[in-house]
Amino acid sequence: MSETIPLINLPEPDAEPVPTVHYVPAYDGKKVYTRRAQGVFQRLRHYVSLPLLLAFFLLPWLSIDGRPAVYFDMGELKFYVLWGIFWPQDSILLAAILIMAAFSLLALTVWVGRVWCGFSCPQTLWTLMFIWIEDKCEGDRNQRIKLDKAPWSRQKLLKKFNKHSLWLLLSIFTAITFVAYFYNIHTLLDDILSLNVSVGGLVWIALFALMTYLNAGWLREQVCKHMCPYSRFQSAMYDDNTLLVAYDEGRGEGRGPRKPGTNYREQNLGDCIDCNWCVQVCPADIDIRDGLQAECINCGLCIDACDSVMEKMGYEKGLIRFSSVSGEPSALKRFLQPKMLAYCVVLLTMAATFTYSVTDRIPLQVDVIRDRGAHMFRDRNGYIENVYLVKLNNMMDHADTVFLTVRGDQPYKIRGNKPIYLEAGEIFTVAIRLVLKKELLTRSNEVVFIKAQSSASPEVAAEQKTVFMGPMVK
Repeated sequence: MSETIPLINLPEPDAEPVPTVHYVPAYDGKKVYTRRAQGVFQRLRHYVSLPLLLAFFLLPWLSIDGRPAVYFDMGELKFYVLWGIFWPQDSILLAAILIMAAFSLLALTVWVGRVWCGFSCPQTLWTLMFIWIEDKCEGDRNQRIKLDKAPWSRQKLLKKFNKHSLWLLLSIFTAITFVAYFYNIHTLLDDILSLNVSVGGLVWIALFALMTYLNAGWLREQVCKHMCPYSRFQSAMYDDNTLLVAYDEGRGEGRGPRKPGTNYREQNLGDCIDCNWCVQVCPADIDIRDGLQAECINCGLCIDACDSVMEKMGYEKGLIRFSSVSGEPSALKRFLQPKMLAYCVVLLTMAATFTYSVTDRIPLQVDVIRDRGAHMFRDRNGYIENVYLVKLNNMMDHADTVFLTVRGDQPYKIRGNKPIYLEAGEIFTVAIRLVLKKELLTRSNEVVFIKAQSSASPEVAAEQKTVFMGPMVK
């Protein structure tokens, strides 16, 4: 049994704060048989999961400008995301996305608890699909338990074969879709059908198919309990207003079976009839009546199960419900707490900065470095000469010709300046010589700007500040 947080009486506004120490027991090898659940939160899971699954499976098939909507071309080192094209030099944007995702998860946890795990985590979504297949092939909970205990027979073998075959097909389909984000889906399918897939492609497909089959088919709740770090640090984000699935001990205890219509109050019984449905539908295999536990993923299935039993018994719903230590504050009150507002300010600032960086992003980069292998400057025939290495990065999806110009307080010139042709995505380094008549030099070092400009799109230009060095001026 897990070490749990002491039960809380939901109607009491002065309940003790929830301790933040959780303990997850070692894996005991016990197989979890989940009961089929129906209700508000089960439907909500379907409404949330369907768009996410459709996005995952369909994005490689959607085309924009003749290529997949989302495609990471590792060979060309080009990353297509909808209408945008990104390069390895844009890795700072990827870091920004990851940081924003982390802060969003923190804010969501403070506001509504661990609902990410219960409604949108990939492990949860694929486990849902695998359980649905298992339910269709072997039946509901009691039928599956009975089937596993029964001796092997033709019928049992057929049901197991059908289940694992469908699991493998879904795993392979998932793996192919995932690989399609890095390997054009049409080319990949042509190679598969013609048995011309590379060894590397087969290895990745087999690896992801195997991991999907094991994680969603066999490990399931063990991934959430023992592998996912989120369950370990979620308690640090909880506060008295955080939503969590809780059992109303004051109303439910003492537990005990009874027939509908009986005066159970005379028997000193609470509303809980000890049917264990809340345990049987739980994908994490916990008993929420023991208190909040780190394994709880806030999926709400125990609420659906309990509400259906309460309805059949003629009792008021809500024996198990989403609440918090401080009672049941409104969504607005939970949103307006200082910690939540701080997260929102940080998120809005990062989102605004990210949006500006993407929209103002120039698909041409220039980096100017003084040539360390050359002299600080050269004095030749009345001219001061500096040597620079200019690195140009064409981040457009087409080839272009780039012109270099120099801007400063004096009429600097680039000796032998010629247009530079760049392929799409090419990074090209060129050495240039910047010259100035000696008598025009007013200081030993002056700031200059070297500019690279596209010939096809003059508005696409970038410049870099550097220093022009010369002899001491008397």
